[in-house]
Amino acid sequence: MPVATWWRGDPLPALPGLPGLTTRPVADPAEAGTLTGLPPAEVARRWADGNTLHGAFLHEQAAGYGWLARTAGRIDELWLAWSIPPGEAYLWDFVTRPEARGRGVYPLLLQAMLATEASISRFWIGYEGHNRASARGIEKAGFQVVGDLAVHAGRLEGVTLADGGPRGAAFARLFPTLPVLAP
Repeated sequence: MPVATWWRGDPLPALPGLPGLTTRPVADPAEAGTLTGLPPAEVARRWADGNTLHGAFLHEQAAGYGWLARTAGRIDELWLAWSIPPGEAYLWDFVTRPEARGRGVYPLLLQAMLATEASISRFWIGYEGHNRASARGIEKAGFQVVGDLAVHAGRLEGVTLADGGPRGAAFARLFPTLPVLAP
């Protein structure tokens, strides 16, 4: 599972605008349920855990969403949970609705979140390696791949680093109990 990062001060690639697109944090339970399709109890749990929901709307219609975690990250499929250092955030559970796909909603939403969450200095995001659409959107938004959560037969074995500098070291520190593996 590749992991990418964007640090405050990194360049943001210029993206073509999308007429009618707006983005904003969503805090209303009814709107969050409509936007995400999640049960109210799950939305409430995510908010109670300190997560923020950001929505993308195209001509006022739901186009996509993503979550931002400030204190703890989780990847349930890997039975992985970790603490997020102060001033950093983990971006997760992004969905672009089928009717809005292919129009640049995802990278525009990512960049809007970077701008909205100005107090955060480092953002982290992971994606499934086979999901080329996610990889393209993350790269277009300005994120750089720094490593991989090494998974074999559904089991998390460690981290590999694509960056031997400070970004790679910061990535490895997110998961202090996982060994750093040779790429």
